[in-house]
Amino acid sequence: MTVLIAFDGSDDSKTAIEYAARHLKPEPIVILSVWEPLLTQLTWAPLAAGVPVAAEQGEDGKFEEEKQAEALARKGAELAEAAGAAEVAPRAERGGGPVWAAIVDVAEEVNASLVVTGSRGLAGARSMILGSVSTRVLHHAGRPVLVVPPPKEED
Repeated sequence: MTVLIAFDGSDDSKTAIEYAARHLKPEPIVILSVWEPLLTQLTWAPLAAGVPVAAEQGEDGKFEEEKQAEALARKGAELAEAAGAAEVAPRAERGGGPVWAAIVDVAEEVNASLVVTGSRGLAGARSMILGSVSTRVLHHAGRPVLVVPPPKEED
């Protein structure tokens, strides 16, 4: 079976990768980064702050967001390998709706034996409106989900 780890580059998602790689029995791991073209993101959070980048496909037929998600998934795979995981595959997936739904869909597709997420991510304003990604995955995945909390701060 396969372990699916959702990765958005946040500190909590890095902690989730490191925890899973160190504590789970050796199984193939898929590091998933979900992306959406910027125009789609703006329909989800119309009051999003920041300066948008152009949501146009490049000469290679890819959106800039897709390229960034691919690089992020590769970075997550490197983190998992550094933490001891042996068989790791990065994957960038275009979301057609909420991020949690894309995670649940990919978990079904790869027949994940476990879905791993951090407890908080980079969803920002969208998570305040729609609820946290990890909570939605937990309630909709229909398979075991491990939500890894942030590391405790040492005094």
